Amino acid sequence: MALTLRVLAPDKSVFDGSAEEVILPSTTGLVGILPGHISMVTAIDIGVLRVRNNGIWDSIALMGGFAEVESDDVTVLVNGAELGKKIDSSSAERDFEEAKNQVNQLEGKENSTEKVKAQESLNKARARLQATKS
Repeated sequence: MALTLRVLAPDKSVFDGSAEEVILPSTTGLVGILPGHISMVTAIDIGVLRVRNNGIWDSIALMGGFAEVESDDVTVLVNGAELGKKIDSSSAERDFEEAKNQVNQLEGKENSTEKVKAQESLNKARARLQATKS
C-alpha cells in the first residue's frame, strides 16, 4: 500500500507520484503521513517536505501553503517549491549566509517590515539549503 503525493506550486507541478511515507512541515510542527492516515487539512510552513520511496528519502523545499490528506492521497498546494536534488547547494549556502547577514543587520528593529521580510527570506533560504542535504 502506498500514498499518492502531489506537490503543486502556482506555476508547476513539482512532484506527482507514489510514496511510502511523507513528512510535512506544518505550522504546528512536523507531521508524518503513512498509508491509512486519517483525513486532514493542515497549513504548511516554510520548510522541507521529506518523501520516502523504495527506502530512499528525497526532499522538497516548500514556501508555505496547505496540505490535504484524503484516502491515501496527499495534495500539497504551496506558494513555491523546489526539489532538493535540483537546487545548487553552493548557491543555496551563499543565499542563506546573505539572508542571515541581512537579519543580523536589522537587530533591534523587531517589529519593522524590513525585519519581517528579512526573516522570511532567511526561512526560505534555510529551507532551500536543508533540502539540498537529504
